[in-house]
Amino acid sequence: MATLSDRLDHLLGVKAAEPLADAFDMHTVEDLLRHYPLRYATQGQPLTQEEPEEGAHITVIGRVTKTELRPMKNRRGRLLKVVLDTGSARPIEITFFNGDKVSYLVHEGVRAMMSGTVHWWRPDRWNLSHPDYLILPEKGDGSVENLTSVRGGGALRGLAQSAKGAGGVDVSFFEREYIPVYPATAKVQSWDLLACIRQVLDQLDPMDDPLPERIRADRELMQVSDALRLIHLPEGKSDIEQARQRLRFDEALALQLVLAQRRRDAEGRAAKPCPPRPDGIAAVFDTRLPFELTEGQQQVISEISVDLSRSHPMHRLLQGEVGSGKTIVALHAMLQVVDAGQQCALLAPTEVLAAQHYRSLRGMLGDLGTAGELGAAEQATKVVLVTGSMSASAKKAALLDAVTGEAGIVIGTHALIQDAVEFFDLGMVVVDEQHRFGVEQRDALRAKAKAGASPHLLVMTATPIPRTIAMTTLGDLETSTLTQLPRGRSPIVSKVVPRKQHPKWVDRAWERILEEVQAGRQAYVVCSRIGTDEENGSGKGGKKAAETEKEGPTTQAAVEVFETLSTGALASVRVGLLHGRLPSDEKDQVMRAFNDGDIDVLVCTTVVEVGVDVPNATVMVILDADRFGVSQLHQLRGRIGRGEHPGLCLLITDANPAGTAMARLNAVAATTDGFELAVLDLRQRREGDVLGAAQSGTTSSLRLLSLLDDLEVITAAQQQARELVESDPGLKNHPALAQMMHAAVNTDRLEYLAKS
Repeated sequence: MATLSDRLDHLLGVKAAEPLADAFDMHTVEDLLRHYPLRYATQGQPLTQEEPEEGAHITVIGRVTKTELRPMKNRRGRLLKVVLDTGSARPIEITFFNGDKVSYLVHEGVRAMMSGTVHWWRPDRWNLSHPDYLILPEKGDGSVENLTSVRGGGALRGLAQSAKGAGGVDVSFFEREYIPVYPATAKVQSWDLLACIRQVLDQLDPMDDPLPERIRADRELMQVSDALRLIHLPEGKSDIEQARQRLRFDEALALQLVLAQRRRDAEGRAAKPCPPRPDGIAAVFDTRLPFELTEGQQQVISEISVDLSRSHPMHRLLQGEVGSGKTIVALHAMLQVVDAGQQCALLAPTEVLAAQHYRSLRGMLGDLGTAGELGAAEQATKVVLVTGSMSASAKKAALLDAVTGEAGIVIGTHALIQDAVEFFDLGMVVVDEQHRFGVEQRDALRAKAKAGASPHLLVMTATPIPRTIAMTTLGDLETSTLTQLPRGRSPIVSKVVPRKQHPKWVDRAWERILEEVQAGRQAYVVCSRIGTDEENGSGKGGKKAAETEKEGPTTQAAVEVFETLSTGALASVRVGLLHGRLPSDEKDQVMRAFNDGDIDVLVCTTVVEVGVDVPNATVMVILDADRFGVSQLHQLRGRIGRGEHPGLCLLITDANPAGTAMARLNAVAATTDGFELAVLDLRQRREGDVLGAAQSGTTSSLRLLSLLDDLEVITAAQQQARELVESDPGLKNHPALAQMMHAAVNTDRLEYLAKS
């Protein structure tokens, strides 16, 4: 017999267990049983009532009533046309492309199981093309007997081979209403997984349910033992739905338990209280503001101020629309910490953004940010910048200011995480664009505080996060949201420019830029790649480049666009170039020139996606806009309309007018609501990618839970998790629940959740 914690190599043998470990990181019985079916092959019952949809995968059993070999039109070989009588209203037409190889098995009179994809080739006719098949032997009375030899092709043949025992293959299994189909690899096929799962289920001992009875009763959830069995071997559709309901809640609860433990751990740490000072820098800064803060900014500043005044570290997410004024909120928080005699570190994902923050904060603080310099205010602090490409002398001076405590605010990139960077008394960490950094990177910076203390943490993002995503990826953080735009921000109008259908509209785009420049304003032209050697990101030259050239025109590169525009349509104005390969000092020089108005039009890549603030910029032209994601487009256009003049964003594309890419661009153009666009973005991408599966190369941590659609489940699980952890922090009184937490979701990969 077997338990959920038993090792697979002991139960299945090393030969069967090793491929499961290599392909899916499965080591225990529970790991295997929580690898749920991707879909189910059915026996085609709907065929008697309604026709299947295009692309549906169905499995049918019937008798072959007719076969015909026909020569192919465009290549050698013959097709085998088959008519299969399943007892439904209309026989099913089936086509095999390797007819000569199949015809000796699939012939008139045999009974067979066939599994394939529905293809409608006329408005009233459909068929199965080249399906998997299995020939079913019969007794004299016409009933099906066990297979002693397997005859067939494709997945069904493999499935039968894997299910073959001493008495042959139990064909009755293949006549089940629902046959599970699993996420698989080339080395571990779906039928291999099913064979292992059936073997494990046959040996599984009765188990105690890890979920407390009160929770099961309240949620009307079935026992986990029943759910794990029925998700793999359901007798009907209701079995699948009830099993998924239970296992979906397991995933939600597992996630929330991990986050609740993190949250409690953070609350148990000590931090130096930083109460506001009526005579401090923050108070003076408030009196100098040349504008009035929005109600939202004032509320969030108050929330953060209360957090900073406590003796345990703040853990707060600040999210807000592009241009909603997050930076000034973060600056106010940092000044409150500086007033308490501690230092702040602001971590930015790129050198361009770090330098922009440095200039912006120095500009907002004025003489309050120039401590140690002539003309500094009495309460001033010092703001320094640390990046990887700084000169040795400049970096040495900045590091010295950090370690001696002279600098109250230290701004930098990943360079701040390096061991060489030390702080005198780090009291707060601000992480901008939190999705660019992992949990480990944030923790590495927080570890630079004095022994026995944890710095306060504020993470910011201008990429709106739907509520369910925030609850599951950042559930250990309190959330503040800025929805109002500060006074003085102007509206942005976005238009899609289909270049192939309306080439003259592109010429008009350059004319609009010239009109804005003549009116004293500035513009961006954004490209998806830097130079000609990238070939759409596929590498330098070579076969891939040749293939790309055959497929169609490549995207426009920033270097080429700069040369074309500066000598052509925009030759009469000052055009600059900015991209990630430029030396750091050159990037900074270009941004300074654009900030100062010495460059009229900046041709750039996505290095300007976040944080760049030039209020005089009013137009943005995004070339090959279909190559960018929804959130990225929203971030990019947030660089314009930051001043008194309205913004215009032109999305130039060669996308098919009837395709999904064009629909995505039209959706972006139709709204400036970042939260609405965030949901759209996530719906158009696989959630596994959102959770990091694409980056990690493995399957998603979540199998059944939808981060967009399961708000009620996630909310209930969060409440239950916090109650459980509050009463039993280490889950010592709930060992089975602790085991389930690690099995239902791969907690080692939760860093990917934080990057969603």
